[in-house]
Amino acid sequence: MTRTADAIRQIHLSSITLPLPTAISDAKVFTGRQRPMTEVAMLFAEITTEQGHEGVGFSYSKRAGGPAQYAHAKEVAEVALGMDPNDIGKIWTTLQWAGASVGRSGVATQALAAIDVALHDLKARRAGLPLAKLLGAHRDAVRTYDTSGGFLHADLEEILERADRTLAAGIGGIKIKVGLPDTTEDLRRVAAVREHIGAGVPLMVDANQQWDRATARRIGRELEQFSLTWIEEPLDAEDAEGHAALTAALGTPIATGEMLASVAEHERLIAARACDILQPDAPRIGGITQFQRLAVLADRAGLDLAPHFAMEIHLHLAAAYPRETWVEHFDWLDPLFEESLETRDGRMLIPDRPGLGITLTEQARAWTTDSITLTLPAGSRP
Repeated sequence: MTRTADAIRQIHLSSITLPLPTAISDAKVFTGRQRPMTEVAMLFAEITTEQGHEGVGFSYSKRAGGPAQYAHAKEVAEVALGMDPNDIGKIWTTLQWAGASVGRSGVATQALAAIDVALHDLKARRAGLPLAKLLGAHRDAVRTYDTSGGFLHADLEEILERADRTLAAGIGGIKIKVGLPDTTEDLRRVAAVREHIGAGVPLMVDANQQWDRATARRIGRELEQFSLTWIEEPLDAEDAEGHAALTAALGTPIATGEMLASVAEHERLIAARACDILQPDAPRIGGITQFQRLAVLADRAGLDLAPHFAMEIHLHLAAAYPRETWVEHFDWLDPLFEESLETRDGRMLIPDRPGLGITLTEQARAWTTDSITLTLPAGSRP
């Protein structure tokens, strides 16, 4: 084994089930395609090196897939033991080849994301820098909008009350879910929220892939009157041609990408000019290493960026993107971490803590359903 300055000594993997206080419903529930969401499955990776440096990262899955991510990570993580933690790209490729027979997207790479994120966190902690600063931040705060208060299981009165609290907390925009079978109800809810928050507050809507092309075009035109910041996932996530036609036809920007599970799938969107705003999800596409590859392509194509979910990770990545960005505020993961992210004047601030700046709570540990510690054998150490 080649001698290195440091080496990965231990990888601790844990599967944590985060219960949600309220069953969550978006349009996929109202169209009968999914059941309400009651929990989020988290995969955490905690890495320790020979020199005592540490990093933590996570991936996640909603409704299904969490146990599969954990199982795949257990199978392949051992190949990273003994490797130099600085060689993050090399480690990602080594892990990917260890599980290559199950493909290069979905669970196969989402399981790697937790390890990849942990390595970036470790590197930034060792440098004593927030991850955004290590990557090369373009800004110290990122525009932010709230999603967790705008789901379809909430009645309109609750959404309006939540919007007031959100804006008072320094969050800059409001996103609500649409895509109901009754499109007139969608329009009624959007109109009420726009009137309530005023014309100057950014407002986004998210159809969660539940419209066909004709419906998206028709509703998109009716939504023009509300001066939306974007319409999100109006069509099936893989319909690049349909999204491209809609982007060309409507004055309201189109945003999509969150459900895609690889850089290659996003490349098809970019090549088709299928959106104005790209919404990649680092845990879903394989981690920060893959996200950085995609960010270069998105910037070259002149696209704005609004990463999906996982604000604890995406805040740092959005700050390092050359163009002005958005980060999605969700309060769902708050019980997992000791620290909170600060919002002020419509923006989310980069914390001054090293790395991602997160520490698992004791409650998170209590929600652990399975865990394993992989350790470099004594005779194998460099």
